[in-house]
Amino acid sequence: MNAAVQLQNLDEAALVALAQRLAPALRGGAVVHLRGELGAGKTTFARALLKALGVGERVKSPTYSLIESYRVAQRDIHHLDLYRIADPQELEWLGLGELADPTALLVVEWPERGAGLLPMPDLIVHLHHAGGRRDLSIDATARGRQLLADAGLLARH
Repeated sequence: MNAAVQLQNLDEAALVALAQRLAPALRGGAVVHLRGELGAGKTTFARALLKALGVGERVKSPTYSLIESYRVAQRDIHHLDLYRIADPQELEWLGLGELADPTALLVVEWPERGAGLLPMPDLIVHLHHAGGRRDLSIDATARGRQLLADAGLLARH
């Protein structure tokens, strides 16, 4: 995977707008990994994405429950936060195999803590602190690049 999108100096409103722009392209399902330090904006991005996809209820951070699942327009959306996982084997009881439905959207914060047990991502969103703002890059597989193109996020050459 290589960086398909690179953006710098995003404030929270721009990060939310980016997630909202990406959301329609993910309606058919995808695996999205969110990487970054504490406070870099992973949960902000995930909340904006899920709200834009039509999640009407409060989008809670799954830091303690590890997973929050939603059903929107006959599609499953699973939001995982693996921050509290010390060993990927702790995830076995979550039933990750059941989450691998190709029509579902799987959004995972701290995916490195589930290494080897998570489905391969279509998109990896990297968030980095840049003062009070954030820098963002998105790595994408071929399918992920198509999703980004569908969202109008790939630079045209």
